Amino acid sequence: MDDNQIQNQENGDAAYEEEGMADIAPSVEKEVRDETAPREEDARWYTIHTYAGYENAVERNLKQRIESLGMEEKIFDVIVPTEKKIRVKSGKRIVEEEKIYPGYILVRMIASPESWFVVRNTPRVTGFVGSGNTPVPMEDSEVATLMKRMSAEAPKHKIDLMKDDPVVIADGPFKDLEGKVGDIDEDRGKVKVMVSMFGRETPVELDFLQIRKL
Repeated sequence: MDDNQIQNQENGDAAYEEEGMADIAPSVEKEVRDETAPREEDARWYTIHTYAGYENAVERNLKQRIESLGMEEKIFDVIVPTEKKIRVKSGKRIVEEEKIYPGYILVRMIASPESWFVVRNTPRVTGFVGSGNTPVPMEDSEVATLMKRMSAEAPKHKIDLMKDDPVVIADGPFKDLEGKVGDIDEDRGKVKVMVSMFGRETPVELDFLQIRKL
């Protein structure tokens, strides 16, 4: 092979290698970009302080801002922590959602100047829980405990009463009447109270939350 043929071969090999690298380069570049791009698994939970009573409004407004500003790849969840509580209203036992931390909401996100700008500038957000100007994420164990509390069913309270205990009715049509405990049904959460009406003792069935021990 003469010198010209050798030179042409080397030029051809170089051109082939250059062309091959041109095909590979975009994938390599993409791989590097992907490694540095935000990943949802890197997100942490943060606690945001709001004006009390506006938690749901802040949650709604922040979700709208995340969507309109295209921050779905940095801010993934916004929740108002609540749990189920048993209440008695108008003599009836009902289950209500109650805020666990009034004045606070939780945000799962990748902390960055951009994501904090979106959260911090949401109407009625007053700040975040942190050290100085540095946001501090919640501990994983704290998050797990809170999520378990949020998903739990309404608690079944133990009735701390015994037969013949003196009680006063605190709610319902017989409010303020005093009496004594008769039968106790813990499975149903009901108590029969013997009250004096019409000149004789009359049993009245009540939810245990409607009475108070004297």
